[in-house]
Amino acid sequence: MLQNLLALFAIADWIALAIFAIGWFAYSLITDRVAGAYNGLTPVTHRMRLDWGRQMLRRENRITDASLIGNLMSSVSFYANTTIYIIAGLLAVAGTLDKLITFTTELPFARTVSPEIVEFKLFLLVGIFIFAYFKFTWCLRQFNFLSVLIGGAPPTSAAEEVLERYAQRFGTLNALAGDEFNRGIRAYYFGFAAITWFLNAAVFMAFTVMILIVLWRRDFHSHTYRALGDP
Repeated sequence: MLQNLLALFAIADWIALAIFAIGWFAYSLITDRVAGAYNGLTPVTHRMRLDWGRQMLRRENRITDASLIGNLMSSVSFYANTTIYIIAGLLAVAGTLDKLITFTTELPFARTVSPEIVEFKLFLLVGIFIFAYFKFTWCLRQFNFLSVLIGGAPPTSAAEEVLERYAQRFGTLNALAGDEFNRGIRAYYFGFAAITWFLNAAVFMAFTVMILIVLWRRDFHSHTYRALGDP
């Protein structure tokens, strides 16, 4: 079985897939664990979420904070629902594999491939968007928990250490939800790169590298990062 799978693709295809997988994993590791702990949009927004928690606990009326969480949940719900439609569409396409093969062979730079190869590429896309769906739905649940934290927040007259501990809890949960949302959005970016594999391995590699450059620039060298990071 393994030998049959290895024989399906050319060496260039396996190299492109390895670059895709390693690039996605390495970028996530760097931004979430290494560089992201010191600079970039992730730690900047983490600090701002903690500041939000501190400001929230100074307000007697927290309707504004509940509304902000509601706006965040609406955005995440939109992506979660959209992802369901994408997955359903991809599974529907899998039922018309012959038409997909005909379509892909007519694309520029594409080459004739076997049904097994097209099926593998299609289900790679399905897997990517299922991953995104799990990230968005877990993010949505965490924002629900954050709403509970707002509802159970102590009064402004509570001791300062109590307020600070609660703000830390609020900021941490808010950051965890934001991280899950970022991972879901990142899966969309790499899903777009995976689509190009239907053309050929070289285009797939090129788009993977381009996606990595775009993500790196936006997370560490964008005008948005400089604006949010300005003290």
